[in-house]
Amino acid sequence: MKRLIAGLALLALVACGGGDNSANLPGLVAVKRAPVTGPGGCGVRDAWVVTEVAGVRLSRPSIMTMRTARALDRWVRRGAVPAIGRRGGGLVELTVAAHYACRTRNSRAGARLSEHAQGRAIDISSFVLASGERISVLRGWRGEDSRVLRRMHGAACGPFGTVLGPNADRHHQDHFHFDVADHRGGPYCR
Repeated sequence: MKRLIAGLALLALVACGGGDNSANLPGLVAVKRAPVTGPGGCGVRDAWVVTEVAGVRLSRPSIMTMRTARALDRWVRRGAVPAIGRRGGGLVELTVAAHYACRTRNSRAGARLSEHAQGRAIDISSFVLASGERISVLRGWRGEDSRVLRRMHGAACGPFGTVLGPNADRHHQDHFHFDVADHRGGPYCR
């Protein structure tokens, strides 16, 4: 049993960065940081500052768990990049609408804590191509970019436990919400 635990610990260090406090996955640029603490259950023990996933930069440094970073990396590689293809020279940036934030779901008083409050969620509002073209969730979901955005949205269901977009509710009209929550019945995707 001790060997199993030691092996799992070593695997975690290799997969999420080792002694140098940096991520160890090609195309994932992340630096380990001190745990984030906050009031009322907010905080991130396994806190990383992520600036790039799958070779695609984030519009701003984003605090999240390594599990969230790896899910985002997987989705970009297997969902976002293939959906965009060669259009505009390819995907170069994700516009981050939100990452770690000590708040409740949809910022409603009395609601349960959001997955953002533990660094287990990220919101993406648009996709920037090498040509400078921007594919916006708000403008594109029901517009000319509908097919690309719906393909990306669908591909996120699996790497992430929760996937919300414009069809989910009024709070998600302008972005995709991705989090790594575990749901009993499998991923929750709307």
